[in-house]
Amino acid sequence: MLALATAGFMAGFWAWALLGPLGPTLREDLGLSSFEQSLVVAVPVFVGSLGRIPVGALTDRVGARRMFPLVTALTVLPVLYLGHLADSLAEFLVGGFFLGLGGTTFAVGVPFVNAWYPPERRGLALGIFGIGTGGTAVSAFTTVQLADAVDRSFPFTLVAVTLAGYAVTAHFLLRDQPERAIPGGSLLTRTTATLRMPTAWQLAFLYAVAFGGFVAFSVYLPTYLTTAYGLGRSDASLRTAGFVVLAVTARPAGGWLSDRLHPVPVLIGAYATVAALALLASLELPLVPIGTLAFLGMAAALGAGSGAVFALVARLVPADRVGSVTGVVGAAGGLGGFFPPLVMGAVYSIADDYTWGYLLLALTAAATCAFTATVVRHHAVRPGGHERGA
Repeated sequence: MLALATAGFMAGFWAWALLGPLGPTLREDLGLSSFEQSLVVAVPVFVGSLGRIPVGALTDRVGARRMFPLVTALTVLPVLYLGHLADSLAEFLVGGFFLGLGGTTFAVGVPFVNAWYPPERRGLALGIFGIGTGGTAVSAFTTVQLADAVDRSFPFTLVAVTLAGYAVTAHFLLRDQPERAIPGGSLLTRTTATLRMPTAWQLAFLYAVAFGGFVAFSVYLPTYLTTAYGLGRSDASLRTAGFVVLAVTARPAGGWLSDRLHPVPVLIGAYATVAALALLASLELPLVPIGTLAFLGMAAALGAGSGAVFALVARLVPADRVGSVTGVVGAAGGLGGFFPPLVMGAVYSIADDYTWGYLLLALTAAATCAFTATVVRHHAVRPGGHERGA
């Protein structure tokens, strides 16, 4: 079940990330400005993020057995539209809007995996499930190369076939945990109750920085590397894929460490590392080796931090509300990845320099580190052991 869920998550994220590697190509073909290019690659992130809130709540109620095939099958439609029909900025924005559906698979898988594992193993299990974010690496590795080797529509056709195949497979093989907790009440009532939980907002903020940073780099790094360092599009995409692979690999490591230590110290270390390396990246030192080491260090820290956040979700959130909380937290993570590419594009358009973008990242990571060390630590480790679900 863990392998099936991870495969579905990866397929959804592969689709979700299709436009990022093609950003420079679309800019040339459609005559886009830097901001318009950023908007095209950011719209799926925004929609996929907000969509996690209702999708997570629905998964709590009807189960991943129904939701995984449904979401992956519906994602086929915008993938085919973008690959074969869209040929203007407006059409790519419309297609990207519906492509965001692929990003909601995260909110389907977390409550599903959480229900299958005991509390002491959930951090690692959810970290392994998080390997599905490697769908963005698959996209970074293959999209530009396949488009150049065949044509621009081929990567979209391949992803559509993959999604359709997974939807059929999941329909026949996926099974919800028989004793999973099923909440009562309407979707609106449960979502409203979740939004009133202080824990949900704290976790959402942490994930907005950790996973949001990962998403922002995965969609904007190709543009940054081609603009700031003059790399070719294929080279920039491959380097971005390396960043994504390391972040994805670090995610189960963050969950594993959280099971053995506690998520809070893992998060503190992750955010402190991101703050320090973002300052280093702001100097735009030579890409080899200093710039590369800074980006890879941030990849490892963001991946480990993302894994640690959901280890904390497993400790603090009741089982029948994991999907709803995951929807809110996952939405925050995606939204955290929506705004930085727009900010970086706007900053570069105004100042012809990326320094302020990295300084803002460093300040944000440092503030999150302080918040984790104080407010979150106090809430997560209370006298009397009030860690629900632990």
